[in-house]
Amino acid sequence: MESSVREQSARFLMEFAASHRAQIGNASQIVLVAGAYASSLASIFTFEGGREKWNPVSGPIRGNTGKNGFAAPGTKREGDGKTPSGVFRLGTAFGYAPAIRTEMIYRQAGEDDFWVNDVNSPDYNRWVRARGGGVSWERMKRDDDLHKYGIVVEYNTSPVVKGLGSAIFFHVWRGEGEPTDGCISMPEDAIAGTLAWLHASAAPVAVMGAEKDLLAMP
Repeated sequence: MESSVREQSARFLMEFAASHRAQIGNASQIVLVAGAYASSLASIFTFEGGREKWNPVSGPIRGNTGKNGFAAPGTKREGDGKTPSGVFRLGTAFGYAPAIRTEMIYRQAGEDDFWVNDVNSPDYNRWVRARGGGVSWERMKRDDDLHKYGIVVEYNTSPVVKGLGSAIFFHVWRGEGEPTDGCISMPEDAIAGTLAWLHASAAPVAVMGAEKDLLAMP
């Protein structure tokens, strides 16, 4: 069963990559998050290769998206409980330990690290040291293990457009069927393994959303 699902995902990715080469760019690693609007459940796959051939590495991995599923491409908004759809670069890896196994740029999350989600703040959708006054923020070093391992999805980061959504990460899940506010969550061992596989020189991207809507993207 898993092999057929993996083969189906590989066929989809080949079709998508062939018609969206500009979005994939020079990436040689892809994390595919396949889901739907009405469900917060997702299947996660990893691939490596290039324009002519993408080879499955892992998956399906069980995961969760936002409590309201995926937003259609271009419709994600702050506070909607949805995960953005599209193709996004994977940025800084983060976690609680001083260092982890990864070839991505890594940043340890400390007590004074916050991600700002206040649309009225000049630091909206930025990781800052010290939260400042009067803004809404997410603590990067939480009191649980959700940010023990994580990686930033470069959604609405360059440029930042106020109100389009903030703080989109891959991180550790609470459990299967436990949705997020808009991030993608997965088992701790799975995200640790994914981070160990990812390499900054591969310019990795996440392809996220419902397959039919991703294929319809311009």
